[in-house]
Amino acid sequence: MKYKDYNDYELLSYVSENNEEASEILYEKYKPLIEITAKKMIRYCANTGLEVSDLIQEGMVGLSLAINSYKEQKDASFYTYAKMCIDRKIISTVISSKRLKHKILNESLSLEATDNEGNEVYGLMLSDETLNPEKVLVFNEEENELLNKTYERLTDFEREVFDLKKSDFSYREIASILDKSPKAIDNALQRIRTKIMEVKKEI
Repeated sequence: MKYKDYNDYELLSYVSENNEEASEILYEKYKPLIEITAKKMIRYCANTGLEVSDLIQEGMVGLSLAINSYKEQKDASFYTYAKMCIDRKIISTVISSKRLKHKILNESLSLEATDNEGNEVYGLMLSDETLNPEKVLVFNEEENELLNKTYERLTDFEREVFDLKKSDFSYREIASILDKSPKAIDNALQRIRTKIMEVKKEI
């Protein structure tokens, strides 16, 4: 059985009948696409610990989701749908790797670290009233409420832009990752800011 002899829809039909060979053929067929996407995204993974093989694995998971959730009556072809699932899974992995909790682990200070004058940096941080845990907790709760309510109002594209921007990607990086023009990214961010302001007025 060679995938060139069957189209995606025939293969999906076989997969629905638990045909393992058909499933393997689909994975083999879409592996080059996954590898291309992984190699493109790895350049945004500096200091995250991620490797190309990790992104390829996540892309395979995205393809699996596509195979199991695709319905032929969808407007998009399976290729388009699979590419979207693969892209989103890999992008979400990169975003997660850039989140603050990973930065804290990757860039954490030693408890005995000192500044140029020999003062203990950690001690200075603990004595800084602006880092009062109660104040930080209240701020974080308010911020989370704002972000969650805003997120509900965003389109899928705006959510992708929002997630990437929150993870410190630049306009050009976001445009490259999502295959959009910088102008499209700028417009999306303007819409996001407007929605944030609308939510702020409500809470």
